[in-house]
Amino acid sequence: MDTVAQRWARLEPHTHVFGPEDDRPRPAVILFHGCGGLRPHLPLYADAAVKAGWRAFVVDSYAARGWDRSFGIAFVCTGMRFQGYKRAGDVLGATWGVSQRPDVDADSVVLAGWSHGSWSIMDLMTMGLLEPGEAGLADPSPTVLDGVKGLFLAYPYGGPPALSRTRPWVRAPRTLGVISRHDHITPAGTAARLYEKCRAVGADVEVWTVDGTHAFDEPTGVPPMRHDPLLAAESVRRFRAFLEATPGAAREAAA
Repeated sequence: MDTVAQRWARLEPHTHVFGPEDDRPRPAVILFHGCGGLRPHLPLYADAAVKAGWRAFVVDSYAARGWDRSFGIAFVCTGMRFQGYKRAGDVLGATWGVSQRPDVDADSVVLAGWSHGSWSIMDLMTMGLLEPGEAGLADPSPTVLDGVKGLFLAYPYGGPPALSRTRPWVRAPRTLGVISRHDHITPAGTAARLYEKCRAVGADVEVWTVDGTHAFDEPTGVPPMRHDPLLAAESVRRFRAFLEATPGAAREAAA
């Protein structure tokens, strides 16, 4: 079983870094892809973060394990491997690793996920991280998440394996949740109930419901998923606005 540091050591070589070419500590957003692997829409969000003065880190959980997109679709998208509670260790490890960087403001971190990535983040929010083995790590610690000020959660998976269906959240970062009205994977009503778990612990939650499908913002959508360029552009805009309104962004703007 990996330690937090060992998990980051696996992920770091497969983490794509976006940001201003300076060494000033800046707020950071960490992006986690869906079950189809790293797709071309995530760099668009990362670029929007950079334009807002942030650093962005796109974590490729599959490349870190030697998996390709075909493997992900066959085994992860079908639920046979790598459920959200297991990938939660990637979220914790990446948060720890990114927060160690001298060019990151460790007190101003946002976690962003799409589909399987959102599921993994939400499962992590239900974990106390006080016992060895939680999130699949030997030494989890809740203090790793002390600097997490916000979550951006796009069309999360919410089927029976999702811990948020039955377990309360134990932390309450500010959250922007995206629901796709025509989501064939997680119905809109199910997604709304997942976000209520966050509200139940006192979090400031904004929910944006779009008239689109699952993965509406991915340019290479496969039916029944359908790419909607206008909704995709609006999603990126809201993502940037969410970052700009996150604690720490104001300090950066004033610097």
